[in-house]
Amino acid sequence: MEISALQKERAGYQPKLPKALQGAVKVQEGAPTQSVDNQEDIKKLFPNTYGMPLVEFVPADSANNAKINVGIILSGGQAPGGHNVISGLFDEVKKLNPENRLYGFLMGPGGLVDHNYIEITAESLQAYRNTGGFDMIGSGRTKLEKEDQFEKGLEILRKLDIKAVVIIGGDDSNTNACVLAEYYAAKQYGVQVIGCPKTIDGDLKNSQIETSFGFDTATKTYSELIGNIERDCNSARKYWHFIKLMGRSASHIALECALQTQPNICLISEEIEAKDQTLNDIVENIAEVVAYRAAQGNNFGVVLIPEGLIEFVPAIGRLIQELNDLLAAHGAEYLNLDKQAQRVYILEHLSAENKATFETLPEGVARQLSLDRDPHGNVQVSLIETEKLISEMVAAKLDQWKKEGKYTGKFAAQHHFFGYEGRCAAPSNFDADYCYALGSSAAQLIANGKTGYMAIVKNTTAPADQWKAGGVPITMMMNMERRNGEMKPVIRKALVELDGAPFKTFAAQRDKWAKETCYVYPGPIQYWGPSSVCDLTTKTLELEQAK
Repeated sequence: MEISALQKERAGYQPKLPKALQGAVKVQEGAPTQSVDNQEDIKKLFPNTYGMPLVEFVPADSANNAKINVGIILSGGQAPGGHNVISGLFDEVKKLNPENRLYGFLMGPGGLVDHNYIEITAESLQAYRNTGGFDMIGSGRTKLEKEDQFEKGLEILRKLDIKAVVIIGGDDSNTNACVLAEYYAAKQYGVQVIGCPKTIDGDLKNSQIETSFGFDTATKTYSELIGNIERDCNSARKYWHFIKLMGRSASHIALECALQTQPNICLISEEIEAKDQTLNDIVENIAEVVAYRAAQGNNFGVVLIPEGLIEFVPAIGRLIQELNDLLAAHGAEYLNLDKQAQRVYILEHLSAENKATFETLPEGVARQLSLDRDPHGNVQVSLIETEKLISEMVAAKLDQWKKEGKYTGKFAAQHHFFGYEGRCAAPSNFDADYCYALGSSAAQLIANGKTGYMAIVKNTTAPADQWKAGGVPITMMMNMERRNGEMKPVIRKALVELDGAPFKTFAAQRDKWAKETCYVYPGPIQYWGPSSVCDLTTKTLELEQAK
């Protein structure tokens, strides 16, 4: 790996820590907790890790010199700041006891099962401090859910004398962490499991988790690109840019980028579902804005589209639910048929309402909804070119209006999908600090004997030394949901709240943004300079935490 000039300078940045983590630390326990829903079901599934209290770290009079070797796993998609979680964890376990060792399991949870690991040292870690990516140890999407995986993992943990495993991941990965913690606790193996909240999608948050790491950096990166496109759009004045943004299950990224850049249109999946809008409703609304701006002489604009939009259109959402059940129950009967035979089989087994919806979709989209799934059984919506689907439907609507004399403008579309561009960006100061504090918190949870917890850092709109660090039982965030035709315990995803301050702020301004050209050009992430530029939190966090 070659080291860039930025990496060289950035390696010298010392992340800031909350006061409670700067010296000796002890735990302050709160009240017992319960799951967000399905309490009896979750308690039955997790009898050894259910109902544990919230914990907060506070200064202690004497240092804890715990002797602990720790393993760390990066799970799922990349998010800026993962290397700083490792850095914070490494520094804290070495502070507890210089003899402590940190091992990284390679390429995700599969590294634990396959005994594929490296020891992380001060020398090997140095080049990765304050950098993006997960390339230090790699990541993967292997699901830890079977007893033979747990037992195979235990073999290497025993061999390396590892007392605890830290799993850095999103809602599904942390659900797996909770299952692993429960298994090891039930067997009294003496192995602790701690989670860390990672996902650029921003949907792993709740009353205890203010934001997932990587969201700040990713949305700043996307907003820079959107701002650049807006400036080009306002310069050339001849294109409508349709930009799809990551966010499979929630529209947090699209909403945050809209608040930062003020595009003409931003679709919010959760609102479309709440209003029971059809694809045609969405298209008509966009076409009306295009026609209005054309009448003002402005044949250009920017539209933001969340990646998971298509699942939130109610009619399509109902179709996907039935397709999920069909795939789980009868997938083996039609997966090996040719394309046409698969389509016929599916149409024959759908209800009348869902059959009608399925038949209206372009063949490629219909196939992706019915057959292609990720390892968790989810539709791979990032592969569906929603931005092109919508722009083509808008073009058709405008052609119809032109024939009817309702529209006289020009419409030319450009398409973009911003996804991978934000997942491995060099972390912002916020994410660098936040992730380092999460790693330090994970180490202290281990040192204080906790398992089945997720490391948390709160009060994040205040200066970093005023942040509050601690842990939340993972079971507190869980409920039962249907996955692949079965009810399973999972961490509840946080969707955009339509009565929340971020959405309300957006909704109050969007009509003006649609009609006028109110673009904001945020520019690139800044690492050195005034705090007012370098240490900004997201608009979402700022609005949610406003006192």
